[in-house]
Parts: sequence; C-alpha cells; structure tokens
Amino acid sequence: MQTYPANAASTTTRGSALTTNKVLRNTYLLLGATLAFSALMAGVSMALNVPFMGLWMLLPYFGILFAIHKTQDSAWGIFWVFALTGFMGLTLGPILNAYLTFLPNGSQIIMTALGATAAVFLGLSAYAVKSERDFSFMGGFLMVGLIGAFVLGLVAFFFELSTLSLVVSGLFVLLSSGLILYQTSQIIHGGETNYILATVTLYVSIYNLFTSLLHLLGAASDD
Repeated sequence: MQTYPANAASTTTRGSALTTNKVLRNTYLLLGATLAFSALMAGVSMALNVPFMGLWMLLPYFGILFAIHKTQDSAWGIFWVFALTGFMGLTLGPILNAYLTFLPNGSQIIMTALGATAAVFLGLSAYAVKSERDFSFMGGFLMVGLIGAFVLGLVAFFFELSTLSLVVSGLFVLLSSGLILYQTSQIIHGGETNYILATVTLYVSIYNLFTSLLHLLGAASDD
C-alpha cells in the first residue's frame, strides 16, 4: 500500500525535472540563436553607419515587448523575439562604431567587454544550475532596482551628468548579473515555464551588461 504513493511521487518529480530541463534547453537554444542574429544585425548596422537612435529606441522596444507578452504562447512569440533582438542589434551598431572611431583602443575595449560579459553569464548560469539555490527572493529587489536605475539614467541623459551616468552603468552591471541568477533559478525551480519570456529576460540582461561594461571600460581608458 505504501509503494504506490512513493512511485507516484517519484513519477511526479521526474515529470517536473523533464519539464524544467525542456524549458532550460529551449531557452538556451533560442537565446543562442537570437544572440547570433543580434550580432549579425549589429554588423549590418555598423556597415551601413546607422545613426544612433538615443531615447527614440524606447518606443519600438516597448512596443515589441508588448507584442511578445501578447503572443508568448504561440509561434508569433518567437517571431517577435527575433524582431526585438534584431532591433537591439541595430541599435548596438552605432555604439560600437563610436568606440572604434573615437577611442584609439576601442577594439580592445569592445573585446574586453564582450569577454567579461560572456564570463559573467556563463559563470552565473553555471552556478545557478549546479548549486540549485532558489534566488526567487531577489525578484522584488531587482524590479525596484531596475526602475530606479532607469529613472536615474534618464536624469543623467537629460542633464548630461557624466558621473551619474557611470553610476547608472555600475548599477546595471549588478542588476543584470542578478537577473541572470534570478531567471535561471526561476527556470530550474519551475517559477518560469515559458522559454520565450525567459529568453527575452536573459537577452536583455546580457545586452545591458555588455553596454554597461563598455561604458565603464571606455570611461576608464586613457582617452
């Protein structure tokens, strides 16, 4: 009489683990594809000398995010994820061109920021997976921190406060790192079952981490 509940519990655990592994696998596959597509679009943007959009980029950015949330359970959701990451790649092109044009060690700064971003993402993801710790407690703090950093970023932009801008970049490095831990933990513990939304969160975290490191490394350069 005691073997049936035990077997049922074991089956449920295995089913939950399979679902988690599927979400994690699909998330990383889609994330890899979108990162490659974003890099391609950044290259196209650099070749065409696409102008810097500034804050105007926020309009299509939030519009596409809205479309992703509306279509997260359909194939259209994947289309909008590629639309978002491709658009973000286009916005990255002018930034990279500026570093290559105005800084004598611009290529070195870009490669350093890229390597550091990859190391942080892989390290934090591996830690979240291997340790199996639950980082869901960070959710509220990260949300408040992101809103605060965004507002401070707007203040720094409109009033041209370079020191505050560097502080904001530092905050985004910490917050983006926290989001990578949080989102990976959510997938592992079943808090996030939609790989489309998980991919978007991780991609945006990587994008913000990379651009923030670029800003900090550029400011620390001799020129």
